[in-house]
Amino acid sequence: MLLFTHYSVIILFAVLFLIAVRNTIRIRLQIWQIMLLGALAVLITGEISPVSALFAINYDVLIFLFGVFVAGEALFQSGALIPLMERVFKGIKSRGNFFLVLIFGSGFLSAFLMNDTVAIIGTVFVILLAKKTDIPSEMLLLALAFSVTTGSVLSPVGNPQNLLIASGAGLENPFLIFAEYLLIPTIISLFLIYPALKFFYPYRPEDKTSFVFDESEKFSADVCVLDKNLSKISALSIIILFVMIFLKIIAGFFGYSEYFPLTLIAVFTALPVIVLSKKRLFILKNIDWQTLVFFSAMFVLMQSVWSAGFIQGIFTGSENLLLSNGGIFISGVLLSQILSNVPFVALFMPLLLIMESPESSYMALAAGSTLAGNLLLFGAASNIIIVQNAEKRGEKLSFLRFARVGIPLTIAQSAVYIIWLVYIMP
Repeated sequence: MLLFTHYSVIILFAVLFLIAVRNTIRIRLQIWQIMLLGALAVLITGEISPVSALFAINYDVLIFLFGVFVAGEALFQSGALIPLMERVFKGIKSRGNFFLVLIFGSGFLSAFLMNDTVAIIGTVFVILLAKKTDIPSEMLLLALAFSVTTGSVLSPVGNPQNLLIASGAGLENPFLIFAEYLLIPTIISLFLIYPALKFFYPYRPEDKTSFVFDESEKFSADVCVLDKNLSKISALSIIILFVMIFLKIIAGFFGYSEYFPLTLIAVFTALPVIVLSKKRLFILKNIDWQTLVFFSAMFVLMQSVWSAGFIQGIFTGSENLLLSNGGIFISGVLLSQILSNVPFVALFMPLLLIMESPESSYMALAAGSTLAGNLLLFGAASNIIIVQNAEKRGEKLSFLRFARVGIPLTIAQSAVYIIWLVYIMP
């Protein structure tokens, strides 16, 4: 009966349904638009008051996302990372080493610049590489997609859902905690991407004779910085980001981590671009405002649903599942395909908080909900960014081609994380 006595629950199901079928209906609604409609609906129906809605929004998450988006957009507009990446690849003579550098470079960058930022910058770069080499662009786009998703697991700022977990769980030193639980399985999982691609792409699709992984060719891609002044400013922002993250980690050892909140890190990261760049208004206009709207609306809708008691009722008697790191991880991988990973985390987090779950449970939630992006094309926003940016440049990556590599890869990676989280770091 609870389902029919609370409009917020009905609205939630409507929102989740629209998110699931958004690519099959005639009206192409974006996820942020669907979530915003859901938030407006619970406000209009009185399921949540305007004051409660304002207090439901996690402003720490929004501020951090804003700061990273500003620095990321400046990097993208300047083209600063592309020459740096080109210099890294220039001396590589082995295709195997080339892919490992691409995978680990993209993965570790996404852990600190956020996966969506690296997806934007990386798509342009790998398409340039495809034109300079005989490697199919599809392979490089897949390598990028799997790398940014997998790499973003290991950091509290690698993706929005990790940020939500780090902020909501109140982790005292989130960078150390994420590294302790997720660094080793993430490194192993990054290594798995190379053999997965090699298995499904043993030769070039055009002639089926020339092996793509021939170890004889040297790689290079001649590119230049688009805006040298903005490049210097964005480089300063990134240096500040890494320095403040380092200071936060060090402060955590002495019990002073609270003096370096994520919001402060984000503000200082964005300041050089906002204060020094003449393109500040252009950059601010082009940051990912849709994601900020999505998060604001999601906080309002999820608070309304939580107040209705519906989610608590579903999981009553399921404590054993919730206390199981393996159960949390698998739920994250599978349910994120339906709910999308950020809404799933927003719904699941309060349950873990009520049960006073250990740190390992939050890490299982972070890993499972993030790794969901490797299973299917629509499992992560970064995948969509890569596909959309590739299509603008005449390259395509289909749902089925993604799934044929993504499904076995995700199964193998999931086994690594489950073994680690359940048997080694329970």
